[in-house]
Amino acid sequence: MANAQSGNQSTRTEKDSLGELEVPADAFWGAQTQRAVENFPVSNLRAPRAQINALGLIKSSAARVNRDLKLLETDVAEAIIHAANAVARGDHDDQFPVDIFQTGSGTSTNMNANEVIAHLATSVAGEIVHPNDHVNMGQSSNDVIPTSIHVAAVVECEKQLLPALTHMRDTLTRKGQDLADVVKTGRTHLMDAMPVRFDQELGGWAAQMDSNRQRVESTLNRLRELAQGGTAVGTGINAHPEFGKRIADALTDTTGCQFHAADNYFESLSSQDAAVELSGQLKTTAVSIMKIANDLRWMNSGPLAGLGEIQLPTLQPGSSIMPGKVNPVIPESAAMVAAQVMGNDSTISIAGQSGNFQLNVMLPVVAYNLLQSIELLTHTCNVLADKAIAGFSVNQNKLDNALAKNPILVTALNAVIGYDKGAAIAKQAYKEGRPIKELAKEQTDLSEDDLARLLDPKALTQGGIQQ
Repeated sequence: MANAQSGNQSTRTEKDSLGELEVPADAFWGAQTQRAVENFPVSNLRAPRAQINALGLIKSSAARVNRDLKLLETDVAEAIIHAANAVARGDHDDQFPVDIFQTGSGTSTNMNANEVIAHLATSVAGEIVHPNDHVNMGQSSNDVIPTSIHVAAVVECEKQLLPALTHMRDTLTRKGQDLADVVKTGRTHLMDAMPVRFDQELGGWAAQMDSNRQRVESTLNRLRELAQGGTAVGTGINAHPEFGKRIADALTDTTGCQFHAADNYFESLSSQDAAVELSGQLKTTAVSIMKIANDLRWMNSGPLAGLGEIQLPTLQPGSSIMPGKVNPVIPESAAMVAAQVMGNDSTISIAGQSGNFQLNVMLPVVAYNLLQSIELLTHTCNVLADKAIAGFSVNQNKLDNALAKNPILVTALNAVIGYDKGAAIAKQAYKEGRPIKELAKEQTDLSEDDLARLLDPKALTQGGIQQ
């Protein structure tokens, strides 16, 4: 490899099956990566950190398996393992310059990993480690990249997203318990409805988070199936018959997450159905977060002209022109994340149906969007829980005044005075702005004690027929 000077850029000459190519002298990658860099100056978006981690783990596991199968010399295998683990740790993320909008199989990203690891391993082994013959032994981009998507998604969900969903659920539950005696006006159609307690309202949100956790967990069972071992088209050509099972076991051992070889490699290479399924569950989680974020914004609105039921923590000035204005910045951030995740799901759905015959050809964009959604939801759940839900305070006077004047409380008298009489009282209460209890005392035979009992807001949150 001869070094050359190209302008101010020092280069070296690398060669692949298409011929020679100049590569930056300090780059760890080779000719195939360089061709991809030059061919795809599209977005400046790169493979996510979680996918690079997965690629490093796959290459390390493959070297272990090939060594144990006596297909790879021990010193070469150990050098690859050492180099691949460094890639997995993130020591060389700057050596992965390939744009995600590249060849649909992700071949450029796989070869980027192969070339970087071969370069590092060569310096360790003291002999030439070949990116294809050694690092990529028993593999194809067509099974490596789908495997990297599954491995990265499972690891990130188990170690990041699921704990974040649990934290969000637990924070909501604790906050609800702290406010279990606080009653507020319920709302349907954004209109006044029967009373609810804060623990009931927040408990509904907590249940959403718990359901989302269960949805994600159920989908991970499909993502634990790995394409590795199917090689080019699903037949397993050039791979040892035990390679798929052994590499799944090695990845299980390395990550602490359960993996196994796919039952059908033709499905694993040609489709991304499991990734599409997970994206759908992430979208559902985003829908839940959007609902919670918007409820918090409404409850916090005001403080004078809105609902003003709660006050979110004051985190930053809200206006460059209006002094003293404070905005619900955390719920707004969460709502934007939810919108992004919903958009990512549309992209993944389109990409998922792009499996032509034996290979899906939108793998890089599936990886990017899926892992971005997992990361965004993880951080948003933690931020929303810690910086909005845990610290909001209740405006008790505002709640009490709204409850006292809520004409819908007359619903509790239906079993005693009938629907029509109740409707007439409610309309008059709306018109005159008077409390229901006052009008009901004037227009029914119920005593003040009966009305106090029947119209007690907290008692009404228990449901049932008021007697």
